[in-house]
Amino acid sequence: MRWLAKFIYFKILGWKIVGNTNFSKDTVNKAVIIALPHTSWYDFIIAILLRKVTGVKTNFIAKKELFKWPFGYYFRAVGGKALDRTSGQKKVEAIAELFKQEDEFRLTLAPEGTRKKVEEWKTGFYYIAKAANVPIIMFTLDFKNKQNKISEPFYPTENMIADFKFMKQFYKGVIGKVENYS
Repeated sequence: MRWLAKFIYFKILGWKIVGNTNFSKDTVNKAVIIALPHTSWYDFIIAILLRKVTGVKTNFIAKKELFKWPFGYYFRAVGGKALDRTSGQKKVEAIAELFKQEDEFRLTLAPEGTRKKVEEWKTGFYYIAKAANVPIIMFTLDFKNKQNKISEPFYPTENMIADFKFMKQFYKGVIGKVENYS
């Protein structure tokens, strides 16, 4: 199936991979991967193709309701983990615990938390990376240039403001599927 994913990703869709093309999979088997900008459901398709093309096992979390029949089997098969989103849950700690349970776990999240334009990123991904003591790998969903640019692993410091400034710089000029988003 990898050849089919490559054919679709490279030949039919015309996308390319720039930067850390294998997500440092030879040296980093656990990371929080942030995908931006998240403007469309097409992002999921590109991400699934990218996962197959690179051969990198990645995971995602979604509300537990999505893991019921008929889609539950598929979402688990492509790396999904169910998350209980009821209030009062310690979500950061629960998600950080997933890293301890697995030998290989790369959690992909969209810091915007939605497909709509937001002014500020949610900070959960950052706190999850810190709690799990794993790096953050950034990748773009750049529909304008049809490319996924992938960063080297970045370990959060004690200066969240500087870290966010650094990470946001990586995404400067990237245009998502919905073009009025920036």
